[in-house]
Amino acid sequence: MIFVKAAPGDSTDSVIRKFTRKVIAEGLLLEFKKKEFYQKPAEIRKEAKKEIERRAKARKKKRNK
Repeated sequence: MIFVKAAPGDSTDSVIRKFTRKVIAEGLLLEFKKKEFYQKPAEIRKEAKKEIERRAKARKKKRNK
């Protein structure tokens, strides 16, 4: 759970900005977007494999420089 305490003199806009930053930092938005639609376990594994390959390719490219 995310809590944001308003300091004396904070406007509502600044409190909302603080809250938004905390939500983004916690990764809640990404989590909700991922859970918005059901994904088959096979699709999850396929995406994970793709991510591993992408990272390996990036590491390989970085080493060759």
